[in-house]
Amino acid sequence: MATATNRVLRVALRGDSILTHSRFNKGTAFTHSERKAFGITGHLPYRVNTLEEQCARAYDQLKTRDEPLRKNTFMQSLKDQNWVLYYGLLSRHVKELIPIIYTPTQGDAIAHYSHLFRRSEGLYLSFPEQDAMEEEFLEYTNGRDIQLFVITDSEAILGIGDQGVGGIGIATAKSAIYTLLGGMDPSKTVPVVLDVGTDNQELLHDNLYVGWSNSRVRGKAYDRFVDRFMQLVQKHYPHSLVHFEDFGVGNAQRLLDHYRSKHSVFNDDVQGTGAVTLAAMMAAVGVTKTKLSEQRFLIYGAGTAGLGITKQLRDGIMSIDRLSREEANKRFFLLDRYGLVKESLGPSRIRESLREYVRPDSEWADVQPNDKGEIGLLEVVKHVKPTALIGCSTHAGAFTEDVVREMAKGAERPIIFPLSNPSRLVEVEPRLANEWTDGRALMASGSPFPPCKMPNGRDYPIAECNNALIYPGLGYGAMVTQARRLSDTMIIAGARRLASLSPALEDPDNALLPDFADARQVNTEVAVAVAEQAIAEGSAGVDWDREEVRDRIAERQWIPEYADFIYDPVHGEGRVH
Repeated sequence: MATATNRVLRVALRGDSILTHSRFNKGTAFTHSERKAFGITGHLPYRVNTLEEQCARAYDQLKTRDEPLRKNTFMQSLKDQNWVLYYGLLSRHVKELIPIIYTPTQGDAIAHYSHLFRRSEGLYLSFPEQDAMEEEFLEYTNGRDIQLFVITDSEAILGIGDQGVGGIGIATAKSAIYTLLGGMDPSKTVPVVLDVGTDNQELLHDNLYVGWSNSRVRGKAYDRFVDRFMQLVQKHYPHSLVHFEDFGVGNAQRLLDHYRSKHSVFNDDVQGTGAVTLAAMMAAVGVTKTKLSEQRFLIYGAGTAGLGITKQLRDGIMSIDRLSREEANKRFFLLDRYGLVKESLGPSRIRESLREYVRPDSEWADVQPNDKGEIGLLEVVKHVKPTALIGCSTHAGAFTEDVVREMAKGAERPIIFPLSNPSRLVEVEPRLANEWTDGRALMASGSPFPPCKMPNGRDYPIAECNNALIYPGLGYGAMVTQARRLSDTMIIAGARRLASLSPALEDPDNALLPDFADARQVNTEVAVAVAEQAIAEGSAGVDWDREEVRDRIAERQWIPEYADFIYDPVHGEGRVH
């Protein structure tokens, strides 16, 4: 297994073939003996560089790019050339470069995908070619030990909506985060886009659009297409993890529910967002010295993310505080585009997935709705007096001064999480929420924001409630144990471990979540917790004792270091099968 702990690797490639293969290329780091063995002495300048020197050179080159999108394309080019150098550079500048290769900059790269296209970067499965799907699947995966598939249909990308085939960019970004922060071997991951068309009119009328120019396929034909892919995964890679990413609200939860009993699957928008929010919330209630079950949660935005957060918090209440499902549901007040989700909205305005959170009209007899029978955010805040206000609506500025000040009246330390991405769509800027609550708010945001100044003069760091603090660890913990499924209890175990690392538990005026610069170590802790839980509940496919989990994970995690290469044209990796 080609991990950092296996320092010798047999490689079958030679000459230009090894220099143009991103997995095996070392560039100027090839030793003189390797250059001779692989026939590349004349292909490279004389001096042998260390990885540290290469990273310094690449970082200097990166800094000459002023715009985030130009930095993004530079990093993509570097990844196409040399995986170890790419991840080595990222690991040395995690906090600075994650926003470049992931949210928010990757959203711009995806929106302009067809105009920036240079080379393919994953597995493209297109609806018109579905009869050849197995052939295409096997051509791409032939001879590889695949442990992770990151798959998207691109309908709901990073707050910018339907992006058609450009969604491959989010699948590749998520795969990279699995490697950088989780320790997943990049050679064992496959980013996949299911190109089922697009309803984005700009793309359909763009002569340079590289995807299938057709309106988005839905219904039974869509389900059959997705199922064809899932059957291939189950047939050829039964122990792999399938990560669903940025599926639309009509499919995300539905597909997760359909496949989670058949294969190890994970939906980051539903479960990852929910898990990192649960961890931040557990840290917040640790500061207030209350319980999850004692909170009144107002969720503003009841789409895929909002509902995922609600379910994860609800499951946390059930697991940690031992409330029944029905009792736990009563702690939540959900608002969508029709305002508060309540009985009188009627079946046409209440999705099936929201049914168990519908509030009875009798609770609102003394609240005046608008002329459409809807009750808005400020009215709900006044009536409910929530202790926790969570925004996942992409409705910029929705948490107005009136809303925040009203909430602050009913809570000593109001918990305010404006989680929408990108930052321009945030429900309230943390500095304003801090000002309007006189520095009392406990906050986490979906994008990075600078610290706020508290009345005592101290800086209050805003926790970045970023899925990347937890999903790589959740996925790696499931994958490394070959778990038959990524269960709710495994996810809660990971969230509890993340919450236990909160700086706010040591200092109540510190961040609710660990600093993003520590994301690799944090995700390792999450992976350990998930793996331990998988073993404890009997879903693991490995015969490990709980006590050896940490060492087993450390042995298997991939880290960006150059292995020593031996030329082996017969048995070496990279040979044509």
